[in-house]
Order: sequence, then structure tokens, then C-alpha cells
Amino acid sequence: MTSRMNIRISTPDEARSREACMPVGNSKRWDSPYDGEGQPPVVQVFFTQPAYCRVYVHAASEPNEEVGGALVGQWCIDRDSREQFVVVEHVMPARYTRSGSVYLTFTQDTILAFHRELEKRYPNKKMVGWYHTHPRMGVFLSHYDTWLHSHFFPEAWQVALVVEPHSSVGGFFVRQPTGMLNPTRYHGFYELNGNFGKSAVRWHNLRAVEQPTEGA
Repeated sequence: MTSRMNIRISTPDEARSREACMPVGNSKRWDSPYDGEGQPPVVQVFFTQPAYCRVYVHAASEPNEEVGGALVGQWCIDRDSREQFVVVEHVMPARYTRSGSVYLTFTQDTILAFHRELEKRYPNKKMVGWYHTHPRMGVFLSHYDTWLHSHFFPEAWQVALVVEPHSSVGGFFVRQPTGMLNPTRYHGFYELNGNFGKSAVRWHNLRAVEQPTEGA
């Protein structure tokens, strides 16, 4: 739940996507129960292991109150397929918030702190989305979450991550090519491998997808 403020967390108009090769071969795919249903998401999400672990630890640090923050990384277009994808490389836990068991409010100071930290620590990166927890409530976007996402993260490629720390479940909410966002259907992601093939993912609602071996 968020207060309504006339502040946007968005990428400047001059921001452009970066051309790169989608790192599917160096990733492990985790599907949600809803993947493959309806229209495909406008972007694929690649989640680095350090960023995943930091979100996981932050979610567990306050198991009975909502916490959240910003997701930082890159917005890219694949050189060959022209598909869009984002790479979540860092997280910025939100400060100066008001929170409880069923709400999280980003204040004006929260928003300003995000921008200062992005400029200082990650000057060549973008805010590719945000995350927050739903203690004992499940994985969905509330009316206020949807409002926040549309006003503060309005770019088609910006995503929202919801984590429920008690049952260890989570998922990404991603816009469809039409611009619509279904607040009840979350997507999985690609875990970008940084630990010699060992997975860090511990969310029980996601299913690991076996990747075909080369030459098979």
C-alpha cells in the first residue's frame, strides 16, 4: 500500500535500451504456474544470484512487516531476436518508509534516496523495477501496488517483484505487449548463474525448467 505522491520513479526520456545477447545459455529458467498462459510478457527477466539473495535476506529480515526497494540493472534488446529483457543486478532497499503487516508506504524521502543512490552507486544502470513483500498474503499486486507501479514505474519494461517470506514464494509482474498488467498472474525468471552451476533459488512456487543440452 502506498501514499499518492506526485513523484515518479522512472527512466529519463533519453534512456535507451542496450543491444546485447540474451544470456539464456548461462541461466537456469524458473517457471511460475502462469507462464505460458495468455499473452507473453513484454520482457524476460534475468535475476542475478547476488540480487536474488539480497532480496531474499531483506524479505526475511522483517517477516511480519512489509519491506521493499528498487531493482537496478540493465534494459536490453537481443541482437538477433530483438526480444526485450531486463537484468536485475542490484537492489536498493527502501529507506524512510512507513510500513506494517499489510502496507508499505514510499515517502518523498524514499524516492529522493533512490535517485541519489542510483546516481552515486550505479550511474550507468537503470531502475528496472521494484520489489516488496506480502507477509502471509500471497503473491499478487494490490490496488495500491498497481497504482504505484503505473505511476512510479511507467515504462513498459519495468517490472514488479512480490515475495511472501513465510511460505518462501515469489514472482514477477510484467506488462503484456498491450501495456496491460494482470495483478494476479506472476511470471518466473531466468536465474543468471554466478555460482558454478549451483542454484540459489528457494521459492517453492516456481518450477525449474530443464534446458536442452548442446548437440541434443
